[in-house]
Amino acid sequence: MAEFLTTIDKRKILHVDLDAFYAQIEMRDQPELRSKPLIIARDPTQNNGHGVVATANYVARQLGIHSAMSAFEAKRLAPNGIFLSPNFSKYKVVSAQIHDIFRRFTTKVEPVAFDEAYLDVTENILSGATLAAEIRHQILKETQLTSSIGVSHNKLLAKLGSEYNKPNGVTVIDHENQLQFLDYLPISAFRGVGKKTKEKFDELGIENGLDLRQMSQETLKTEFGKMGEHLYWQARGVHFGAVEWQRQRQSIGKEETFDHALHDNNAVQIEFKKLVNSLIMSLKRQKLIGRTLNIKIRDDQFNTITRAITQDAPWQLNEATLVMASQATFDDNIGTEFSVRLLGVSMSNLQSATFEEMSLF
Repeated sequence: MAEFLTTIDKRKILHVDLDAFYAQIEMRDQPELRSKPLIIARDPTQNNGHGVVATANYVARQLGIHSAMSAFEAKRLAPNGIFLSPNFSKYKVVSAQIHDIFRRFTTKVEPVAFDEAYLDVTENILSGATLAAEIRHQILKETQLTSSIGVSHNKLLAKLGSEYNKPNGVTVIDHENQLQFLDYLPISAFRGVGKKTKEKFDELGIENGLDLRQMSQETLKTEFGKMGEHLYWQARGVHFGAVEWQRQRQSIGKEETFDHALHDNNAVQIEFKKLVNSLIMSLKRQKLIGRTLNIKIRDDQFNTITRAITQDAPWQLNEATLVMASQATFDDNIGTEFSVRLLGVSMSNLQSATFEEMSLF
């Protein structure tokens, strides 16, 4: 078998990753937090020591705080740190802004999370580096947030590139420099290398990508099983996975948590109208329709009711129809006295609106 597979991959793939996304939004909205250790997590002193860090700003990271660390440990490392509970409703709105920016450059966008996505820009005549610079500029201009972007010919290298030069950087990995880049990469930076795997590599004396590339495929599979084969190809920069931009979403919807509980039907109907209008806008923007309307209700005791109404034909995207169905479901399941903390409306069993129009003929 050849030492490694030589491929001529002419794709242009970007991986865009917002820098400490949740923390950066909070610092944008409260500039006085920029110079302080900011941890996005519930304060463990007010939560019986429970909770996990969602993210932290770079001041806090210099103290050893990182995502997925227990909030209790973060408090120990930064006793004077600022703890903020995550505000996912706000982060979701900003994420939508950023993903709208992505789609100005290509329709082939694979969202990974609120704060990251893969973009296939092969069909764009501009270079990957130029596109990365323009995307970062637009994100900063419109949201005041910085981002890091990896540019390469496959998703693996683009992802490794975005992580390499954070925060606020661009890394271009092409066919000529990919092995040099991978050879100097610490073994812990490779995808799938966690704490236990790193310890095993330490025992084997494997410190970086060059050491990894010296290991045979058989040895890696013996030591690490299926992960060993993935690591074998990672060390050579080989990855054929496509940007999955056409992956069908399971559902589209909107929910709202209320600071003050709702106690009357008029307030409930007003909120259903807001939710339904948001749902209709999202469906029309993505040219989708659905056969199942889902209604979610949660009271102030955190009891949650979900109900689904499925039709043979897709629902018409009509405010009055959807609000009436939502309100009727609410009335059928909730008594005359209630205290509602959350309402949600979503559509599932989705299909292309274009397909429906064609089927009518």
